[in-house]
Order: sequence, then structure tokens, then C-alpha cells
Amino acid sequence: MSRDPSVIVLGEDIVGAAGADGERDAWGGVLGVTKGLYAKHGDRLMDTPLSESAYVGAAIGAAACGMRPVAELMFIDFMGVCFDQIYNQAAKFRYMFGGKAQTPVVIRAMVGAGMRAAAQHSQMLTPLFTHIPGLKVVCPSSPYDTKGLLIQSIRDNDPVIFCEHKNLYGVQGEVPEASYVIPFGEANVVREGKHASIVTYGQMVQRALDAATTLAQTGIDCEVIDLRTLSPLDLDTVLESVEKTGHLVCVDEASPRCSIAADVSAQVVQHAFKALKGPIEMVTPPHVPVPFSPVLEDLYVPSAAQIADAVKRTFAGGHN
Repeated sequence: MSRDPSVIVLGEDIVGAAGADGERDAWGGVLGVTKGLYAKHGDRLMDTPLSESAYVGAAIGAAACGMRPVAELMFIDFMGVCFDQIYNQAAKFRYMFGGKAQTPVVIRAMVGAGMRAAAQHSQMLTPLFTHIPGLKVVCPSSPYDTKGLLIQSIRDNDPVIFCEHKNLYGVQGEVPEASYVIPFGEANVVREGKHASIVTYGQMVQRALDAATTLAQTGIDCEVIDLRTLSPLDLDTVLESVEKTGHLVCVDEASPRCSIAADVSAQVVQHAFKALKGPIEMVTPPHVPVPFSPVLEDLYVPSAAQIADAVKRTFAGGHN
């Protein structure tokens, strides 16, 4: 916002008591993510009514008129009331107007389960947005990636759905003070390995790394790939890894039907079937709403142990 005066932020409770001692009274959203920005940038942060259809539509209109809005959709679960503005308007402007229209809007939204927020505040709806041509979909797994991908999202000239897993807000890591960007469509090989490829994104990256650490003790060396962006998707990095390892496990916190895991699995079968030495395994939650019960929710979210078991199954069912 300091670099570009066209960047504005809209959302529910991001300012709080506007004009009353600034930062002290600024809520910064439901989990305080944008706290402190009002004290620095004042009226470029706008509290909105509890009407996602109104302020997301306003952000898209502002983007079409030359601004670079960042709209905070408190929970991605609330996208139902503003979905038309996103998938039927913003996503299609460039195409419908022959490439002459730009819509540089970022819609930030919390995703994922694990905070006892029940079925209407805990979904991983990334596949719904990935399905739509014209939208770019981002889901970082680390502080470093979050900053670089968010800056890239704000500078991008197309609509971006920026998904922030609520369980990752407390994760700490080295982040340079200087501005930097991470290009879209470039997956990150966070752990190199030679026996099996684990492909995932968001919160599941750390659980995949935990599984890889456990499996290493049994002699199975796993490569872990963080997709980082789901659209565009870096399929080349995935295929290169599968060509090397011959075994693939796709991990996704989204529901299993038509998920990112299902998409990646299908594309690997289409493009690298001969490289596979065993069946592809998908690790996902069951196809049910996110439970409110803490015990059931913990069972619902894929665990490192489930990922490790899936890797073992690829070897048990293969021709090593």
C-alpha cells in the first residue's frame, strides 16, 4: 500500500472504530490479520456492511476502473452470496472484452478446518475456484511464500483468490523486509526424494513433511511438492518428480470428489502413466461436512500418519 496508492482494502471489521485512535481500535479482521494498516493508510481501508455481494462487487468494479482492491472475504464459506460477481463477472471480463479489460482484484479468504469453527466456517473450497477459467488461485504454506505470493497477487492484472489457512497464521519463519514476488505457476520442491512423490498445498505441506520424516526412518525417501498456486498449476514439476520416483500420493484437505488431489492424479495418469510403478493414492477427508465435534474434526483432517500409510500402500500395490 505504501508503494502503490491504487491499492485499497475492503472487508468486514477490518477497521473497527474508524477514526478513534487508529491502530488501537482497529480490529484488523476477525483474526487481526490486517491490524495496524488503518493507522498507516487511513481511509484506504474501508469497513463494509455484512454484505459480501455488495463489497466484493464494489471491489471488482473498482478494479475494472483502475484501482487495485484487496477484498477480505472473512471465511471462504461465505463465497456463496458473492459467487456470481466472482465467477460470472470478474473471471470473464478479460475474455469477454477481447483482452482489453483488466480486473486486478485480490479476494483474500480464510480456508480450512481445525479450529472448531463447524461446517459453515471450516471448508477448503479451493477446487471450486480452480475449476473456473479466468481466476488465479493461491494457497501458501509458509510466511515467506505468503508475502511473495500476496505481493504478486496484488500486482497481477487478473482476479486472484488468495486462500489463507487459518491454522497457519501462527507459523513463524524468515521473511525479508524488502519487497519480493513469487511467480505464479511455480511449485516448490520442499523436500527432495527418490522413492515417492507427495504432492499437496497449504496446511498439508507440513503434515506431508512430517510423514516424509517418519518414512525416512524406514528407508522410504519421499519428495514433497508444495503446489503453492492451484491455478495456474505447475504440472511439469509434478510430472518430473513422478518420472523420478514412480510413486505418487496426492494430499488435499478439500472434499475428495473433484478435488485438487483428483485433478493432479488424473493428469499424472494422462501424461505419465508409464512412469508409475504402483497405484496413485489420494489422502483427503471423507465426503462429509466438517464436524463440529473436536474428536471428529481431528479425525476428519488428513494426518501425517494417514499420508505415511498411503505411501506404503503405493509400494504394496506396485511392481517395485
